[in-house]
Amino acid sequence: MDSKATVTTRINELLQHYSLNANSVTQKLGYNTNSKMYKILSGTEPSFPTLVDILDAFPEVSPAWLVMGRGEMLEPAARATPAARPKPALGQGVVNNGGVLVVTVDKDGVDNVELVPVAAQAGYTLQHNEAVFVQDLPRYRLPHFEQGKFRAFEVAGDSMTPTLNHNDVVVCSLVDNWRLLVPGDMYVVVTAEAVMLKRIRHRIADLEEEVILYSDNPHRHPYPLDVADIMELWRVRGYLSTFLPSAPHITAERLWEAIESLGLERSAVLERLDQNAPSDAPRSE
Repeated sequence: MDSKATVTTRINELLQHYSLNANSVTQKLGYNTNSKMYKILSGTEPSFPTLVDILDAFPEVSPAWLVMGRGEMLEPAARATPAARPKPALGQGVVNNGGVLVVTVDKDGVDNVELVPVAAQAGYTLQHNEAVFVQDLPRYRLPHFEQGKFRAFEVAGDSMTPTLNHNDVVVCSLVDNWRLLVPGDMYVVVTAEAVMLKRIRHRIADLEEEVILYSDNPHRHPYPLDVADIMELWRVRGYLSTFLPSAPHITAERLWEAIESLGLERSAVLERLDQNAPSDAPRSE
């Protein structure tokens, strides 16, 4: 037994033996992101549940070798392979495209917030799951965005005005289970064709349906998208902007002043607006 070898060293040896990298072993272990494996391969000791997951995925590997460095890597005779874990049926459990999220970590093994600028978004649609591409993205640490996996996307165009402006940056959290999205929130939707910032007003039940994407700009019409075409879904949790309004509500207050000068009551106007609004529009109360 090599007294200098560690568990992380032996996990590296195991990956070399099976010609695996952080991404491929993440998928084999059934994890959603590769940050855990990157931390381990960078020297962080794995937890006991992670060791159990590895031994479950590689039943022919000797537990004594993996944990304590005793004996050979492989058992003399491979143990019986446990039954494969069943995948949830459509419309039940987790709904997503089954991909593995590629992440980057800092020197302490903490997830970075990668920024996908407009210039890189065409490449992101095709290479979002390639480690080399993601590692080349600008990386940041942002206050209040330390717990969980976050990614930032630069806003392009005017489809979300007046809420967001061109060149604003939205900071998003990964939506792993699309059935749990929050109706009415903004999402970054990644397909093989585009990176889109839209509102989604209804939950996603399964991969066989369509989802309607809405813009905040009233001049942009909503349109359907096949859920099966979605590769990543990110919920907007905040944004960075260089645009600062001069003062809040001045335009609205001036409008109300003009309405009241015509002899109309504010409550009556709000009631009329609610009566004529679409059924899925937010109400004034």
